Amino acid sequence: MKISALLNDWEIHSHDKRPAVKLSVSVPLKQLAHILALAEMFPGRTKEQIIADLLEAALDELEATLPYVKGNKVIAEDEFGEPVYEDSGMTPRFLELSKKHLQQLQAKHQPETVK
Repeated sequence: MKISALLNDWEIHSHDKRPAVKLSVSVPLKQLAHILALAEMFPGRTKEQIIADLLEAALDELEATLPYVKGNKVIAEDEFGEPVYEDSGMTPRFLELSKKHLQQLQAKHQPETVK
């Protein structure tokens, strides 16, 4: 989600149903003041939900702005028949590591089945 879409989303959806893991972080006072202001402006959202939403939007934006580095291997053709080369920049590694960590976290935090 883009940061520009958050305000609209916060006005429409007051509660977050996504699974989450508690994480403790230190926040500079100025940023905490901004978070508290947003929580007051959107009383249906907790400060934790606002932080999670902002973090998600920032990470989505970061992923979108990782630089593409043209690799040597052709992986497809575009609509004009031109070759599309693999990305040999940071994006594939970031996605690979993110997937690995997500799988580990899902396995660790999966509810136990009753026997």
